[in-house]
Amino acid sequence: MLTTLATQVTALGPGHWHDGDAPAFWPVFPITFGLFWLAVLATAFYFIRRRMNSGAAAAAAAADPMAKARSVLAERFARGEIDEDEYLMRMSALRNGG
Repeated sequence: MLTTLATQVTALGPGHWHDGDAPAFWPVFPITFGLFWLAVLATAFYFIRRRMNSGAAAAAAAADPMAKARSVLAERFARGEIDEDEYLMRMSALRNGG
């Protein structure tokens, strides 16, 4: 079987694609390959950037106790532990310095 395939390939010669020209769709493969690697790099950049930003936000929240207090208050409001009036009252107290 291998010899039959080799015989057929050598019988075709260099001109088996319309007098030696490559098929018209040949640019699709390098373009697709390039776009694939651009997508991989963009995804990696996105995740690295996202991780750096989340680390910076966590460090800023740890450094500022008022930001931490606002965050806890917002979480309690989101969970339904406090109502809107209490949330607004406590938030205004935080804004006014305690």
